[in-house]
Amino acid sequence: MNLDGEHIKQTMWFESGAFVVRVVVDAVVPRDDTSEPCFEPDAVKFLSEVQEHANAGDIEWLKTVGDVYVLTHSRSA
Repeated sequence: MNLDGEHIKQTMWFESGAFVVRVVVDAVVPRDDTSEPCFEPDAVKFLSEVQEHANAGDIEWLKTVGDVYVLTHSRSA
């Protein structure tokens, strides 16, 4: 199923404990309702997979699909 409308890139963030992941996914602004972008089924499946890997702490897999930012602790002088 392909939605009819303008195809755009949407940035999505996932947080899991000590890291966050940023992925860019295709979205569609439907011609019939331009109030917000929608995701096609393949994009929804991909986002679900990203969330599952984030919940599992699978940073190596996440690095293959997006940018991973890991919390680090520093000591003040």
